[in-house]
Amino acid sequence: MYAFEYQRATDPKGAAAAIAADSEAKFIAGGQSLLPTMRLRLAQPSQLIDVTRIPALKAITVDAKTVTIGAAVCHADVAEHAGLRRVLPALANLAAHIGDRQVRALGTIGGSLANNDPAACYPAAAMGLDATIVTDRRRIASGDFFVGMYETALAPDELITAVEFPVPERAAYEKFDNPASHFALVGVFVAKFASGVRVAVTGAAASVFRVPELESALTANFTPEAARAVTVPATDLNTDMHASADYRAHLIPVLAARAVVKANG
Repeated sequence: MYAFEYQRATDPKGAAAAIAADSEAKFIAGGQSLLPTMRLRLAQPSQLIDVTRIPALKAITVDAKTVTIGAAVCHADVAEHAGLRRVLPALANLAAHIGDRQVRALGTIGGSLANNDPAACYPAAAMGLDATIVTDRRRIASGDFFVGMYETALAPDELITAVEFPVPERAAYEKFDNPASHFALVGVFVAKFASGVRVAVTGAAASVFRVPELESALTANFTPEAARAVTVPATDLNTDMHASADYRAHLIPVLAARAVVKANG
């Protein structure tokens, strides 16, 4: 690991200003993605700006229509929050199955979304629930936020401060994971709103994406049979040592059907 300076930010404005003043500095929250790359000397930030002590980034607020989670809230706190488990259990359940206990204790929702790993779970929740990513300067719809593999709409000095999730009528997340890393080979988030159904997939392509064919089928008939009847093309899906594109294409409607079963109780 290369040498670096460490600075603890006390407010979002100061954190963003520190990054703006040094183009080689980076934000750090849980460090579950950044620190391994630094240990391998694949990243060499001059400074790490720690945002985990900013009070405004540590809050979870819940009401009947919206769940708002501060960017520095760790996965374990999302999983265990009583109000969130009552109003939006699908999101709490997703958080409870990210990585292992240490990852859940340190990793943060803002860090996960900013990193946009193609196999991360939170992007599926953000896209499936039509979340809004709130930064120190603007509000970004989830459909505009995820650009590509490890790419987002964030400016280099822009800091996520919170994520706002609309509360659906029902929702669930199903993941077929790598047993070693617990990353998703395929993860499917299904959310039913009064306006229709949204289906978001992670782990299967370069970045999270929606499946219009499944959304149409489940909007018309919210049953596992309707999901299983959909054929998802393997075009543009990932093939790697863990699974082929065809296998991932097969898994998407299977996992969507399981999510519908779970959502329906």
